[in-house]
Amino acid sequence: MLTTRYQKVQTLTVTDVIRMHALFEAHYASSPLATFLDDLSRKEGVFVVRRRSDAEIVGFSTLGVYRFEIGGRQVKGMFSGDTIIESAHRGSRTLQQAFAWKLFIEAIKAPLTPQYWMLISKGYKTYLLMARNFPDFHPRRDHPNPQMEGLVRDYCEAMFPGKLDASTMLLHFGDDANRLKPDVADITDDMRRDPDIRHFERLNPTWAQGTELPCIARTDLSAFFQAIVPFLRKVWRSKVAARRAAPQAGPASQSPVRSV
Repeated sequence: MLTTRYQKVQTLTVTDVIRMHALFEAHYASSPLATFLDDLSRKEGVFVVRRRSDAEIVGFSTLGVYRFEIGGRQVKGMFSGDTIIESAHRGSRTLQQAFAWKLFIEAIKAPLTPQYWMLISKGYKTYLLMARNFPDFHPRRDHPNPQMEGLVRDYCEAMFPGKLDASTMLLHFGDDANRLKPDVADITDDMRRDPDIRHFERLNPTWAQGTELPCIARTDLSAFFQAIVPFLRKVWRSKVAARRAAPQAGPASQSPVRSV
């Protein structure tokens, strides 16, 4: 069993940070501690995933909360950074639940402000999380969205000036950029049958070299009730079904009393 808690960066202990970097190093090539710490310092907080049995950190996802002015209007951006969970626990939804709740909390703080989830994806899994759970996102395979593509260009220029290749819409961070290790998120021929995975690979064919696909999804209150609430309802139903399917312990049998 796992549990996820959102913590401000300044509340992390040294032990927490060392463990997080160890997880990062196990999944990414070119992962020096100095670079990891620099990136972490730029974030507001971290979703920390722990085993309930011993409180060991088995995953995390960093988050930055930013405000931009686009077209004369204030916009809130929730930027996902490094996201890692040990392979033994990748079926758990505790991280997704905590992330959905954080999106909701941030949305109700400013209900009239457009809110977006901004992410850069070097692997297909993060892209699928967006594509499978949000109705309004970019890039998507069924139709283009020039307005959201413009938002992507704007946030890339604000956060990563000079790193976006406008011809490919990919971010390049140089030859020493961290990249997924070969056994972490390989795309097999069988997986390419999935149209969303094929679309991701078509958009980011050099993902194995560390290029990042910048993405965006709308996550304000209207989007929340269209997508996040059904997602949480699905999670709740699966939990209820699992509890009902679990064998129920009957009353303990009583041993016969014997006289001696």
